[in-house]
Formats: sequence, C-alpha cells, structure tokens
Amino acid sequence: MDLFDFPSDDPGNIGGRPLADRMRPQTLDEFVGQDQIVGKGRLLRRAIQADKLTPMIFFGPPGTGKTTLAHIIAKSTSAYFEQLNAVTAGVGDLRKVIAGAEDRLKFDQQKTILFIDEIHRFNKSQQDALLPSVEKGTIILIGATTESPMFEINPALLSRSRLFRFIPLTQDNIRTILENALTDKKRGYGDYKIQADDDALDHLVRVANGDSRTALHALELAVLTTDPNRDGVIHIDRSVAEESIQEKVLQYDKKGDNHYDTVSAFIKSMRGSDPDATLYWLAKMIAAGEDPKFIARRIFIHAAEDVGLADPNAILVANAAVTAVTFIGLPEARIPLAEAALYVATAPKSNAAVVGIDQALSAVKNEKTGEVPIHLRDAHYKGAEKLGHGKGYLYPHDFEGGYVPQDYLPEHLQNKKFYHPSPRGYERTVQKRLDYFAQRDQDKK
Repeated sequence: MDLFDFPSDDPGNIGGRPLADRMRPQTLDEFVGQDQIVGKGRLLRRAIQADKLTPMIFFGPPGTGKTTLAHIIAKSTSAYFEQLNAVTAGVGDLRKVIAGAEDRLKFDQQKTILFIDEIHRFNKSQQDALLPSVEKGTIILIGATTESPMFEINPALLSRSRLFRFIPLTQDNIRTILENALTDKKRGYGDYKIQADDDALDHLVRVANGDSRTALHALELAVLTTDPNRDGVIHIDRSVAEESIQEKVLQYDKKGDNHYDTVSAFIKSMRGSDPDATLYWLAKMIAAGEDPKFIARRIFIHAAEDVGLADPNAILVANAAVTAVTFIGLPEARIPLAEAALYVATAPKSNAAVVGIDQALSAVKNEKTGEVPIHLRDAHYKGAEKLGHGKGYLYPHDFEGGYVPQDYLPEHLQNKKFYHPSPRGYERTVQKRLDYFAQRDQDKK
C-alpha cells in the first residue's frame, strides 16, 4: 500500500477489484469443477504438475474456468507466460510475442506459454501467423474460446493442439464457490458479518446456470446493496437474492456450439416423439433470441423428413407455422411454432420418403443412364408420333380402379423398389393400395 491507497470499509470493494476476480483460484487444489480435465490423475493435471505442456485449446461456456486454469498454469510452470486477447491483439502483437519467445529460448533456454483469450476472434491470417512458432515449439499455445473449435480454429492449428472441453459447473460446484467467497477472510467476505440464507444461496446457484462468474457477481451485488441491521449483520435472504440475479443466463450463442447442440436436441426430441422436451428446447431457442424463421424452417424440414407420408398433414401444419412467423412475428408466433412442433413430435413417424429419394438419387448417379421407355415418351411435339413416342401407353383412367399394370422404369431397373411405406399412420393405407397394385400386376402375368 502506498500513500494514495486507502482501505475501504465497503465489503463489496476489497482492494477495488470485483469479487469474481478476487476469488479466482490460485492453485489446482483451489480450482473447483472440471474434474474430467484436472481431477486427480487426469492427463492435464499431470502435465501441469510435471511442467510438460503441449499446445492446447480450452473451449466451453463462459464462467467455467478456462482463463482461471490458464493463470494457474502460469504460476505452476517454469515457462515465461504471455497473454493476449484476440479482440484487441493483431498480427503485430503476435510477432512481438514470438520474437521475445525466440530470444528467451535462444539465450535463456526458457520456453514461452502464450495464452490467447477468445482465440476464435482471430481471423485466418492471424491464426496462420501462429502456426510456424507452434510447430517449432517456440511457443506453447493455450487458446480459450466459447465457440466450437471445429468451426472457428484453422484445421492446421487444431491438428497440433489438444482439445479440452469445459462443461457448465454443477450446482454443487457453484455452491462451493459461493461458500468459499463468504468464508475467505483474505479475498472474500470472511471478515464481515454476512448471513446468507440457504434458500437465497440455492436461488443464486440455480439461476447462475453453471456460470461461476454470474453467481459471484450476484453475491457481490447482494452484499453491496444490502444495509447492515442493528447488529451490523448483512442479511441476504431469498428476496435480496432474487433482486440480485433477476434474469437467468442462457448459455446460447446463435453462431456457437451451444446453438448447434440446442437445435440438435430440439430436432431429436421431435423425432423421438417427446412433446415436453420439444417444448423445452423450443422455449430455450425463443428465450435466447433465435430467429423464429430459422426455427420454423427446422420444423418444416422435419415434418417432411421424420413424419413424411405417415401423416401428410404435418407438412401443411409446418408450412402454416412458416407463414405465421412471417406474417405476425414474435411473441404471438410462439403459439403456431409450438403447435407445429408438437404436431411433428406427436405424429406417426416415417422416413420412407427420405430413404426412397436417396436410393433413387444413388441409382441415377451410380448406375447407367436409363432410357425413357418408348410408351412413356412425349408424343405431342412435331415428329414424335412418327418416332413411335407414346405408342402402347395405357391411360390408367380407362381401366378399373384407375390402374393398369405397365412398366414405368427404365428397362435395367424393372422391378426395382425405392419406396417402402412404413406400417404407421397414413402409410398403412398407402401400403394397402400398393399391395392391390402388386396383385393386379401378378394377375396380368
């Protein structure tokens, strides 16, 4: 402390740093969560302890410990530690860091760890600038990103890095972090009279949704804005907790990994005929601000792909939802979206049309080109009749049942079956009709 540093009596301003920053773990033993990565005996923990690090990418939602673990590594290794943020850094900054790393390796035999936060913000040329130094071992790269590295990191850089996925912290993890903040006398509120009710902490834990930073910010706000009672105790009850963290944080980025995971869950819930899960994932997308037209397109696609002709009305209901979204927009459009999604989820399922068209496309692409049979060729244009086009064609409406056996496929594909109706929904009726046609064909023979 110098002459211009003054201690603060405000428990929300210890050292002038936010609580989430003060409570950042300093060692692996203090680190809470991510046991699948740094638990006892895990590969990364052993590598950190042995000071044998290789390039790595940390990816996962905010507030799960990516930056914190990088700083723990910085304190645990003999390597020199450099940090850049991809939002503000450019190629010039990279070259400066790399030049310093080359000098340290040459003159001091000291390795350099370069931690790049939000590495997905680097464009292709910036990522390419890293590659030679990573390959030569001049720098040991640690990148952190909330996005899927498969989409945002260059394949060449990705292939040289080990991926570590950070998952949302559990409720027990968040509770432990909050309790540590309340009892830590040096960095937290251990020296202050604070009474936090169990249901208040439960609320902070639940609504933080696996994000430790959100939970600590809410606790800090609760302490900062609550006056002590007559006994000098800051009492944080459920109502104070609710005011401090009013809105649940949705881990959802419309261009990120969580976006694709949520959409996948929505699609699979419809396909799996689970109406409740369908509504839940739909609600998450709506609440997170997903484009309703995108949602409507997914419903439309899966009405065709997963329901198909087991219920031909599904695609009509889905199309009505597309129209409704375009015509009325949110919030009212949530209702036709829900109705269409529920219709798809609860309808009988068949992918026979998908399988059929894909098999037909494969036949067209991979087998010899079939000639159109003479009797099916167009006989209306000039000279076609002289060529025999249309000769022998049987008009189905002239026959009993509106059907007459005749060949419609190219000669080399006669008797080939592409469409196999399922025994579900309307396709049961389709199969009965096809069985009738097959019997007529057999009778002809």
